[in-house]
Amino acid sequence: MQNDNETLSKVPEVTLGFWMIKILATTLGETGGDAVTMTWLHADQNAHNGGYLIGTGVFLAVFVAAVIAQISTRRFNAWIYWLAIVASTTVGTTMADFFDRSLGIGYTGGSSILLACVLCSLAAWYFALGSINVQTVATPKVEIFYWVTITFSQTLGTALGDWTADSTGLGYDGGALVFCAGLVLLAALYYWTAISRVFLFWAAFILTRPLGATVGDFLDKPTDHGGLALSRPLASGVILAVIVVLILVLPQRPGRHPGSDVATQVQ
Repeated sequence: MQNDNETLSKVPEVTLGFWMIKILATTLGETGGDAVTMTWLHADQNAHNGGYLIGTGVFLAVFVAAVIAQISTRRFNAWIYWLAIVASTTVGTTMADFFDRSLGIGYTGGSSILLACVLCSLAAWYFALGSINVQTVATPKVEIFYWVTITFSQTLGTALGDWTADSTGLGYDGGALVFCAGLVLLAALYYWTAISRVFLFWAAFILTRPLGATVGDFLDKPTDHGGLALSRPLASGVILAVIVVLILVLPQRPGRHPGSDVATQVQ
């Protein structure tokens, strides 16, 4: 039962199920984005044919519509929320590829710029509202900061995943193992230290994106590039079906936070 001094958040409670769906959503964002820009628009063969820009425009429109719907709802809706997350990670994929490949910024430059964008977004959110705790996401103003930060983090994750897999020589499977190890470390810090839970959440949220990027690339990239060469549309369809099943099976509860009189004090 909800206490009088508590308000229901418009984002889901952070549980193991949340992280399972989040990782699958980021993987879907990679395979789905690549299916449009590479399989159908052939941007991987010619980075300047407009494929990455067209894909970015299409998925950005879906993302904006999903966020408007999310903000317009008066309470947490699991389907709208996860649609917005999938759209954000897909547009993050195509946008990062556009900047890195079509504009020639490169993985290192793109990752550095996007990391700065994430940190600036979090800083602006904190100084404007006094908290970056996702449990306080219950008003349109907080939601705008939340989704802007997520968009930057999803785009950063794509660039970071590509940089780790390609520039360091680890490959897609090696990159995935690195990011898995990072998430295991964050989980250990969560259970055995008193480090800020807000910091650990955002660190994990950001790390799940390059994990999904490297796993998605491992599934659909050619075998001579270290992938399994699976069909991108087919892989995307299977991952989407698993996400739908998990949303139906796993509890989808809104997070809770102190009432509006003290919400901004939650650190």
